[in-house]
Amino acid sequence: MQQSPIIILGIESSCDDTSAAILKDGKILANIVANQDVHEAYGGVVPELASRAHQQNIIPTVDKAIKKAGISKEDISAIAFTNGPGLLGSLLVGSSFSKAFALAMKIPLIEVNHMHGHILAHFIEEIDGTKNHPDFPFLCLTVSGGHTQIVKITDHFKMEILGETIDDAAGEAFDKVAKMLNLPYPGGPILDKKAQLGNPNRFKFTHPKVPGLNYSFSGLKTSVLYFLKKELQKDENFIIDNINDICASVQKTIVDILLIELKKAIKETGIKEIAIAGGVSANSELRKRLASFNKDYNVYIPKFEYCTDNAAMIAITGHYKFLQQDFTHQSIAPSARMKV
Repeated sequence: MQQSPIIILGIESSCDDTSAAILKDGKILANIVANQDVHEAYGGVVPELASRAHQQNIIPTVDKAIKKAGISKEDISAIAFTNGPGLLGSLLVGSSFSKAFALAMKIPLIEVNHMHGHILAHFIEEIDGTKNHPDFPFLCLTVSGGHTQIVKITDHFKMEILGETIDDAAGEAFDKVAKMLNLPYPGGPILDKKAQLGNPNRFKFTHPKVPGLNYSFSGLKTSVLYFLKKELQKDENFIIDNINDICASVQKTIVDILLIELKKAIKETGIKEIAIAGGVSANSELRKRLASFNKDYNVYIPKFEYCTDNAAMIAITGHYKFLQQDFTHQSIAPSARMKV
């Protein structure tokens, strides 16, 4: 008797992107993301506005994903949703929808840790069967606006944090520096584009001294702030006239800091399967520098669509939880803070 396919509906609503995805036996059928332009005027995500926009977007986004996948809602085996970490109001919209959908369709409900999702995005299989995931054990540098971690993964759900930021995340550093440079929101990707036109060795910024395999980026932000203040006192057009070189120098410093600790982790563990994940893994300099590791290690860099927040990564995590029959209950509540 032929087994029914496992079809997972994934829901992601941890911050300001509403996303729905459909996976069939681990293969991606649809991955729809609805962005929120409302935050541009404020230069950052406004939590209350984000949760309101999720309420408007979630049903149309899910409907679009189901139609693109060419299935009906009755075909869905289970629904997986982000239960944290993230903005509580945003998480509540996704979890409430998911619980209601599971109840109405009488299907299992699967909670997913957002950071697990970023890591397991490497295991998404394309519809044509293409897949390229690391073997266990592997190290994953997870870098986003809220997290910077080096994680050792020995199984889909056995993960150990070897090092993490003690203050700000790398993505936050990119965004805060972009704001100092008067770049529009979202600043990180725009800083990256300008950096590609500049000289990364023009300006030097100090590296933090942090014990173990941990990170720190608050000092770098302060260093850049004082540097800009000093130069602007001499020349009020300093930022405008040197924007590309400033961006390139800051970006090089952040990537240097990230990779120095990653190299230490590789040396300490002896693991040669290396991956990156999270929104900052879309950064051109990080991708280029990490790709050069291929001479000595097996390096895995996710497709751009799986770097930023998306429901495909939630669905693939849900797929592996479904295989383990790891389901949750209707009384589950989202958590703004959650460890790997």
